[in-house]
Amino acid sequence: MARLTGTFLARALLDGEANLVEAQEPLASLQLRCGGLLPGPVAIPDIREAVIQCLANRRSVSRGFRAFDGDERIEGWIELVPDDKAGGCFLGVSDWQATPYETETDPEYEQRRLDVDRTVAEIVARLDPSQAILAVDGQAADVVDAVQAMRSAVGRPWTDYVVFPGDGHHQPLHWRLLDGSLCKIAGSERSWSVHLVPLGTARDGRDGFELYLIPDRILSPVASEPAAKAKGITQSIGRELAPVLRQPIARIIANAETIRNKMAGPLAEEYSAYAADITSAGQHLLSLIEDLSDLEVVEADDFSTAPDQIDLGDVARRAAGILSVRAQEKSIEIACPEMTQRVAAIAEFRRVLQILLNLMANAIRYSPENSTVTVTVGATELSARLVVSDEGPGLDEAQQAVVFEKFERLGRSGDGGSGLGLYISRRIARAMGGELSVESVPGQGAQFILDLPPDR
Repeated sequence: MARLTGTFLARALLDGEANLVEAQEPLASLQLRCGGLLPGPVAIPDIREAVIQCLANRRSVSRGFRAFDGDERIEGWIELVPDDKAGGCFLGVSDWQATPYETETDPEYEQRRLDVDRTVAEIVARLDPSQAILAVDGQAADVVDAVQAMRSAVGRPWTDYVVFPGDGHHQPLHWRLLDGSLCKIAGSERSWSVHLVPLGTARDGRDGFELYLIPDRILSPVASEPAAKAKGITQSIGRELAPVLRQPIARIIANAETIRNKMAGPLAEEYSAYAADITSAGQHLLSLIEDLSDLEVVEADDFSTAPDQIDLGDVARRAAGILSVRAQEKSIEIACPEMTQRVAAIAEFRRVLQILLNLMANAIRYSPENSTVTVTVGATELSARLVVSDEGPGLDEAQQAVVFEKFERLGRSGDGGSGLGLYISRRIARAMGGELSVESVPGQGAQFILDLPPDR
């Protein structure tokens, strides 16, 4: 390191492969906090780029650098001098400045970004605070084996099942370093972008994360086998068309939403309005496809659910969080159970959430602005109960008698509904050993009541 002249805060030695062989503090600690090893490949991107330039040209390099270690922003100045004898280079760091990492984000923008990512993500996982897997879901044909492996690896880091090209860092890195990165998944030729969402009020990951893996393109539809066609075997919308159409439509919606919210840059208002129309039409079509797919599933003779111990209060709060932006657009308040309210039931969490989202979305759609949709939980002698109440126009007796029938929309048109949501929800409730019913007085809103087997 004697070749460097001047005063430096830290010095380092690198070999001809851009590996950090020796490093003084605080550079050594930054290398480790950024996921690197010592000795090992340089983990700080700006410094690595300068090292490669120095090694390639065999000339001295002086430049500023920036780094982020998860908690602080680091800025400094580096000087690199080739080591002609050993083939590597010497590095000196000066003007080191560290400032706390602070985020100033627009909550509505972040929610819109999350909504877009949820729409196009093909792998979704729930992680604990250490980024270990708790649950995974994904249906894409090229990642079936990878998703199954992740499902069988509860408690292991999700990064064990993906590869970050050109990255030799020790994983998992701090979540802020991984958010927005690109990875590869075994069995898939597509590139996948990472979106990590910290959970909890502190938004720092102490309550775990939601992970969304988003492919760079959709898979091409796969034609049915000729042999199957020859035998006259046909598949319905749910089995054949839904998988083919879902991702292209979801991508259209995501792109239109990006344009509508001007995430990609300034845009004239009329074009933003056009994009909003595209988004609305795409969401209508996607909702119809999903409903038709669900309809086939719930009407199948072998349809069943996977009962488990769940907390209805927790389900209600999650549903309220998912629909909060939609409610805010109509100035509707969602009143949901407090954190201390717990009602235990035996049912499938995913299916109960599906029912509740349908009930709450209907309540928001048909309630007046500046009103309240209330979700309450409780218990009767025979069931665990969840109730969604609104301040809308209510239903008369004739409407209550047919509201759960297939394709019934009570004479409404142009509201984007398929008339299948309540029918499907009741079928699911009954498959779980429960019931879905309605109580209403015209002009006084409606109450949709979900009763489920209690956990005693």
